[in-house]
Amino acid sequence: MRIEIEDLTVAYHGRTVVSGVRLLALPGQITGLIGPNGSGKSTVLRTVYRHLRPESGRVLLDGADLTALPAARAARHVAALPQERGSDFELTVREVVAMGRIPYKRSFARDDDGDRRIVADSLDRVGMAEHGHRRFSALSGGERQRVLLARTLAQDPDVLVLDEPTNHLDIRHQVDLLALLRAQHRTTLVSLHDLNAAASVCDRLYVLHSGAVVASGTPADVLTPALMAEVFGVRAAVVEHPLTGDPLIAFDHRTTADVGAPVPVGPV
Repeated sequence: MRIEIEDLTVAYHGRTVVSGVRLLALPGQITGLIGPNGSGKSTVLRTVYRHLRPESGRVLLDGADLTALPAARAARHVAALPQERGSDFELTVREVVAMGRIPYKRSFARDDDGDRRIVADSLDRVGMAEHGHRRFSALSGGERQRVLLARTLAQDPDVLVLDEPTNHLDIRHQVDLLALLRAQHRTTLVSLHDLNAAASVCDRLYVLHSGAVVASGTPADVLTPALMAEVFGVRAAVVEHPLTGDPLIAFDHRTTADVGAPVPVGPV
């Protein structure tokens, strides 16, 4: 299913934080949101998983206004991994993941064999199959992250909405998570701070700055030295990744001032 955002404007306490955003996430593709802190990435995603209502504009799921759908029906189609991730659940890992099955159940219905198989499979896919009995509150930050991702997979949605999913993960589990997202072949909308991760996993990128989309296209089209300087305020070169052929961004960690002159770009 496709997600289309039309002229989205969101305000907090009378202050506009996102204005006129248009975005298209296609079935089976990974669409990435990148931009500096405070650029509006999380705000856009929150409107997609219905945590926020827009001031104006619409979020469409295959042409249907998401805000008009009943909550349970919307939850069967869209699953979210937000940045606000509770750490005080006094539940087991298995119980947390089983929460992903709630949209498919009547009130107070117990898990059936099908639910238990889906929960077990979801834990296995994130490398937490042996931890189902543990208390969620006793996990490390990276372990919690993987459990909450398993919960979104157990929801079996058409659309995944992930806000900084690689936070708290070590490099091995970051690589595993990005590979897992690729293997899903679902409509995926994800915000990432790691631009090299975005270059490797995303089919299309939208760059937000001060609440507006300032660039969009493939990673090779978008991730340029000029954009690094203008949007992120850093000097960078963009070259071809020697292993994958994706754009690879090399940052100048010695200089943060005088970024107006782009570094020459290698072939991408």
